[in-house]
Amino acid sequence: FWLSFSSLGLNQLPFDPANNNEPLQFGSASGPLVTEGHIENGGESSKKRKRTNAPSADSNRTLNVDSTVMTLPMSDPTAWATAMNNLGMAPLGIAGQPILPDFDPALGMMTGIPPITPMMPGLGIVPPPIPPDMPVVKEIIHCKSCTLFPPNPNLPPPATRERPPGCKTVFVGGLPENGTEQIIVEVFEQCGEIIAIRKSKKNFCHIRFAEEYMVDKALYLSGYRIRLGSSTDKKDTGRLHVDFAQARDDLYEWECKQRMLAREERHRRRMEEERLRPPSPPPVVHYSDHECSIVAEKLKDDSKFSEAVQTLLTWIERGEVNRRSANNFYSMIQSANSHIRRLVNEKAAHEKDMEEAKEKFKQALSGILIQFEQIVAVYHSASKQKAWDHFTKAQRKNISVWCKQAEEIRNIHNDELMGIRREEEMEMSDDEIEETTETKETEESALVSQAEALKEENDSLRWQLDAYRNEVELLKQEQGKAHREDDPNKEQQLKLLQQALQGMQQHLLKVQEEYKRKETELEKVKDDKLQVEKMLENLKEKESCASRLCTSSQDSDYPLEKTLNSSPIKSEREALLVGIISTFLHVHPFGASIEYICSYLHRLDNKICTSDVECLMSRLQHTFKQEMTGVGASLEKRWKFCGFEGLKLT
Repeated sequence: FWLSFSSLGLNQLPFDPANNNEPLQFGSASGPLVTEGHIENGGESSKKRKRTNAPSADSNRTLNVDSTVMTLPMSDPTAWATAMNNLGMAPLGIAGQPILPDFDPALGMMTGIPPITPMMPGLGIVPPPIPPDMPVVKEIIHCKSCTLFPPNPNLPPPATRERPPGCKTVFVGGLPENGTEQIIVEVFEQCGEIIAIRKSKKNFCHIRFAEEYMVDKALYLSGYRIRLGSSTDKKDTGRLHVDFAQARDDLYEWECKQRMLAREERHRRRMEEERLRPPSPPPVVHYSDHECSIVAEKLKDDSKFSEAVQTLLTWIERGEVNRRSANNFYSMIQSANSHIRRLVNEKAAHEKDMEEAKEKFKQALSGILIQFEQIVAVYHSASKQKAWDHFTKAQRKNISVWCKQAEEIRNIHNDELMGIRREEEMEMSDDEIEETTETKETEESALVSQAEALKEENDSLRWQLDAYRNEVELLKQEQGKAHREDDPNKEQQLKLLQQALQGMQQHLLKVQEEYKRKETELEKVKDDKLQVEKMLENLKEKESCASRLCTSSQDSDYPLEKTLNSSPIKSEREALLVGIISTFLHVHPFGASIEYICSYLHRLDNKICTSDVECLMSRLQHTFKQEMTGVGASLEKRWKFCGFEGLKLT
């Protein structure tokens, strides 16, 4: 069955039948045209006519658009009702009666669309997108002055050039010689609004559309054969070839659009950056007497001190300090300096809290370590022979695992506590070193200040001596200019000046000697300082070595001290026995009983006692271990060699 709407699975028409009163063409993909129907606007009855090349009515059926009864075969009425309900249509039976009398069209898939029936002419439903692999069947297009015949579907699609950016212009070739601009408009105005047509005398033209998507619709007509009216003259026929055309106006509009998009993108990014940019700090007000009084009050308040200090710093950097405002700034700086004592007290309080917290933590950690020691002692007592034999194998395994875990945790906490104590000792030693260095530095600074004072005094005396010399030379010149008149006053002045010069020279010599003596003392102090620093370095090295020795001695466990005091191997004979037994058990990976081991040793020496061998193996816990194997009556104690695992533990 062939209907005029594509939503029921039929081919898409090249134009909208709702807006065109031309005859509708219903064709099939396997054969030629079947029926032509003329649809009026008011839904009037249409006339049917058959073409001469139409097949028989048995193989192709026609659908009367005006009919009120659907004559479609229906095998399952329920499935048909479900399909019609999904399309939002009222389900009809074979005779046209409604299957569901109280049908609600709003329950279908087409929510918001009025109820639809298959008999409505020119359905306005948007067709679904055509799959790309589905071949599109082109049909005959009738215009007022011409007719367009589709190309052969078996031929390959017409070739096109690469699409220029922003293309709105198409090249149309193969026009009839008698084709006019009116015919071109009549054919291509179905694709969209035409802005301009430029026709050539050589049967081709260029058409510029309003939008880019209209070019794709125009390319659909490529390959169609055009015929003007019903004439078969060669000048009235032609084969259309539609292709992309490159136009400067299209490229210019496309570039303008791209620039506009780039501007919008830049504006969007700028707005996003401004939105994400952190807010700028508030501006600092300019200096004035009123603002100065406000800042001075804020400097006295602890909560507003930071803000007021920032304002004061900005004013000073701006250069607001002058003779008139110097006293105000000095008072503000003095109030800022008064906060130093508060900050020092706060720091001391925080340090005291930190020391108390450290002491509490240390006490809690020591209590935890005591409890860990008690738990480990419980595990060790449970591992002794008196209680160990009464536990099952699973219980023994759990107890051994728990014991190892508890020892590891205890060792970790012990190391942490020892590290805290070492840090405290190092801090105390550093404080002592700092005190000694501070005393040395104060002495050195006192000597340096004395030397600088002597230098300044020496320089001032030199300048005074030079001034006196200049005065003496001037007096001598005045005496030479005079006629050597004997004036007792001048002689007295000269004598006084000479005496003053001699006193100044003597004083200068004394100052130089004292300066040299101070320099020698300063050098001695520097040498003493270097020696003290070397001694401090040696003390630090000795302390580090002592701490390493302490940690190594603390890390060694009680069994290790026991083994150092009393070795499990007491003679060379026992060492030989250990080597032979280890070799024997290494050959027997699943272990061997004490009787089997002694039978092997009796071959080498008959004097070997079984109890001595068992005692020796029990003393070497990291080399040999005893396990129970078998079940019930076959329960047996076997010794195994575990030297490779014991080497990692010791």
